[in-house]
Amino acid sequence: MQDTAPPTTTGPGVAAPYTPTDRTVPTRAKERASYDRELVHSILDAAYLCHLGFVRDGAPVVLPTLFGRVGERLYVHGSTGSRPLRTAQATDPGLPVCLTVTHVDALVLARSAFHHSLNYRSVVVHGTAVTVTDPEERRIALDAIVDQAVPGRSRDARPADAKELAATAVIRLDLDEVSAKVRTGGPNDEPEDLALPHWTGIVPLTRGYAQPVPADDLDPSIGVPDYLRAL
Repeated sequence: MQDTAPPTTTGPGVAAPYTPTDRTVPTRAKERASYDRELVHSILDAAYLCHLGFVRDGAPVVLPTLFGRVGERLYVHGSTGSRPLRTAQATDPGLPVCLTVTHVDALVLARSAFHHSLNYRSVVVHGTAVTVTDPEERRIALDAIVDQAVPGRSRDARPADAKELAATAVIRLDLDEVSAKVRTGGPNDEPEDLALPHWTGIVPLTRGYAQPVPADDLDPSIGVPDYLRAL
């Protein structure tokens, strides 16, 4: 997804990293944390499902939902009756949230149960979600959410009409307080376990797409579009 505005830079063509905060510095495996802007964007752009966390009636709530990135902003949409979206609109300055995205790249199988792990790429975003009311920004946000899942799809679908827009709320979360965390490589076994007779290594995981299945009522003359073939 292309940025709509350039981020702060440290020099020609070099994007400044995000600034670490108390909430974005991990207490464990600090060496895996990164604040590199391009890395964060790449992890976000490879996903379309996020988990949105907030507090409701004094208790934590985490919801899986679709999202879209436009530059240094993330957008989430839902029904106008949705509790987090209504809270974001009713609360000044907005709804404190934590949004996460995770990719699992491999299972890491060690000789000991303790050292089993995952190779992963993740992003955690802290901030205040605010309701988007500007019609043009809402249009950009909704297109971005569609294209986050299937790039190019928003240009090949009917846009929301007035009734649908009235039933849809959009919230925005700026990428200010952000961190990435990545694990790569094989198991980290203890030296005394190296002679144990247990298989050890990694099991890579890949995301794939099967052949698109047309709807029963699709006109047979409409073929699979190029943007789906590109997946």
